[in-house]
Amino acid sequence: MIYKNRLKIIKILLKKNYIENFTIKEIKGDASFRKYFRIYHKNETYILASAEREKKSNILNYVLINNFLSKQAINAPKVIDYDYKNGLALLQDFGDKTYLQLIKKSKNKFSIYQSLIKYLIKLQRINFKTNIFRFKKYNYRILKKEIDLFFIWYLPYILKIKNNSEIKKLRELLLSILKNNFIKNNYFVHRDFHISNMMEYRDGLKNKIGIIDSQDALIGSRAYDILSLIDDVRIKTSPELKQKVLNYYLLLAKKEKNFNTEQFKKEFSILSVQRAMKIIGIFSRLYKRDKKIRYLKLIPYTWTILNKRLEDPIFEEVRIIINQQIKLRSKNVN
Repeated sequence: MIYKNRLKIIKILLKKNYIENFTIKEIKGDASFRKYFRIYHKNETYILASAEREKKSNILNYVLINNFLSKQAINAPKVIDYDYKNGLALLQDFGDKTYLQLIKKSKNKFSIYQSLIKYLIKLQRINFKTNIFRFKKYNYRILKKEIDLFFIWYLPYILKIKNNSEIKKLRELLLSILKNNFIKNNYFVHRDFHISNMMEYRDGLKNKIGIIDSQDALIGSRAYDILSLIDDVRIKTSPELKQKVLNYYLLLAKKEKNFNTEQFKKEFSILSVQRAMKIIGIFSRLYKRDKKIRYLKLIPYTWTILNKRLEDPIFEEVRIIINQQIKLRSKNVN
């Protein structure tokens, strides 16, 4: 639903780009507070990104990062026009064929993952230091803020667990692991590199891979985006396929300059737990604050992923507290 005042602002932006007598339809399913619309005009379609909160920073990030990626020969939607004061951006439409759909239908899922990993390696070669846009670092402060979503939204609102001494100890252990294990922030991190954000689109006679939702990109660990792809909570894949995908990534990454296998494995292990707990917190917030009930259904599989990643010996004490304080309650709720 678009309110009349908002529609007036949208019409001004579209008219400026010679788009009149159009049809507009909201695209459902985004977890953020941004809204996306498809604009139908004559034989063309466009995407309109609309942010009614944090308008200026949100749209400016969107525009600057997409333009930056395009200059780096990464297929991100071209920005046709924008109005940052009103939180609007008019974008190229990559269509609606996501890699989530392609993988679900495919009998050879691994071959599709191979294509996405090659694309990710290309993304990680980006020289972000040449850009006029200054990316933030995926530092301890941000990692801490993200993992705290688990303690702020999931434990009290979904499990009804109070912040007792054991829960405080759990948080302290996790933060200590994040703080005391150096994570190299040397690579472009999309931060949402999962198959729903990867698009197959037609460019002339060829099908190409396009990437969307890049506005939250940071400079961080090269482990983050590959684990986002492997531990995608929106599609259930076998442990065997997950390992096969990781092995293929390592095969290619080892050929890259300054790749350290041991450092990568440590960062992968730590960030996979941090990310899974963050996601559980985000889904809980979407349910409690934003009334988006469907995200609760994704929490049990996220726990399956989390439990597997907690098997690393570095999380032994964390695992004990989770087993004692959270696991049984979690099963009852989920």
